[in-house]
Amino acid sequence: MSDLMEIIKGRRAVRKYQEKEVPEESLNRILESVRWAPSWNNTQCWEVIVVRDHAQKEKLQEVMPKINPAWKAMGKAPVVLALCGKLATSGYYSGQALTKFGEWFMFDLGIATQSLCLTAYDLGLGTVIAGVFDHDRSKEILDVPEGYELLTLVLLGYPAHEPAAPKRREISEFAHYDRF
Repeated sequence: MSDLMEIIKGRRAVRKYQEKEVPEESLNRILESVRWAPSWNNTQCWEVIVVRDHAQKEKLQEVMPKINPAWKAMGKAPVVLALCGKLATSGYYSGQALTKFGEWFMFDLGIATQSLCLTAYDLGLGTVIAGVFDHDRSKEILDVPEGYELLTLVLLGYPAHEPAAPKRREISEFAHYDRF
């Protein structure tokens, strides 16, 4: 197993993919990492739609603005994972929202998405997280039922190139102690 910090530092947004299928074993391992992602009160509020069908990916590409850097990649990625969150579960007790910011499912799906992307990288796969698209039309394309929100699309495949690491701020530039 790889060193976790190496995986965290190495993972990049990949928008160019090889014409190579993602093995079922790798996909299952990635989905297993979502399965084990922590969630509020263990609600496991996510659903993942695995899109391999080229026609479906083309439909999703049509509802993505061409200015989105992931637009070209949508038609080329071997797999697209659509992450959906079940509404009114995470952050709720007895139907009552307990958080100031409403739906806690966004945090839970963020954790699940990070687990998915890091596992993919560890398996030699690349990902890019796409959030700028017509969510309502995408929900129709993917038949997402009422009570669920389509949060993000994660494109997945073998990278055609290895992107360089962008410059990062020093810890001293963002860490605050005892108060901001």
